[in-house]
Amino acid sequence: MDAVIFPGQGSQKAGMGVLWRDTPSWSVVDEVSEASGRDVAGLLLDADAATLQQTRNAQVAAFALGLVVLDAARRAGWSWDVAAGHSLGEYTALVAAGVLSRADAARLVAARAEAMGAAADAAPGTMAAIVALDASTVAACCEKAGGGVWVANDNAPGQIVVAGTAEGVAAAGAAARAEGGKVLPLAVGGAFHTPLMASAQADLDTALRAAPFGPAAIPVVANVDAVEHLDGWEGLLSAQLCQPVRWRELTLRLAGLGVERVVELGPGAVLSGMIKRTAPELDRVTVAGPSDLGPPAQRP
Repeated sequence: MDAVIFPGQGSQKAGMGVLWRDTPSWSVVDEVSEASGRDVAGLLLDADAATLQQTRNAQVAAFALGLVVLDAARRAGWSWDVAAGHSLGEYTALVAAGVLSRADAARLVAARAEAMGAAADAAPGTMAAIVALDASTVAACCEKAGGGVWVANDNAPGQIVVAGTAEGVAAAGAAARAEGGKVLPLAVGGAFHTPLMASAQADLDTALRAAPFGPAAIPVVANVDAVEHLDGWEGLLSAQLCQPVRWRELTLRLAGLGVERVVELGPGAVLSGMIKRTAPELDRVTVAGPSDLGPPAQRP
């Protein structure tokens, strides 16, 4: 049994579209541009790192490249039994599962990016990865900080992300260091998956209500509850905005469903690294460029 997974915001990097520009799947970029009203080719080919760090650009760019790689994988004959995506990547997973069309998902992502960018401007925040501590210890460190910081991503054993105000994240980081943890600041545009995103909720929910969600061809395991779903995505995506990503539990759920191989589509291999730490028995394949695509490898 195979799973396909998609990274989210933070996976983007300058020039990440260059490898795909001369492939048939590059046509997807024009489709996303038209649906989102954004110059997606410019983001994927010409934008610098500072431009791509901005939330309204990062989300559209990362999502679009995920669709390009998904299209290329399908052209190469790849298929899967279950899907998942990390935060923003969940929208790409829903396209992979047939729940959303590329154009409808692109409109949703553009609306989400604008809403979250505005929320980050209104309530500035930041994020940091806490390494070498478990989730309960990191949660306790957030409590010690006295407010303004929350666990945002439970990614893998010993890899937890906190988010909140700059002061809150700094205080939680100090508490984590006192517990023997290492703190790695993240270059992001806001405190995602926390209450600081609440002002984006109304605009996101309006976009979600207008989206034509269809039945899933394969189940998608959700960020908010680490459970597989075939429907109910309007509510799940709404809840995802301010709730933590439960990626470690999601990975264990994939293994529990009988998944043997996980295929990561997109730049880098961050999710595969998280999966290795959580469920090392799962085979991992990454597709970051056209050279990574060929006939699907046989399961071990």
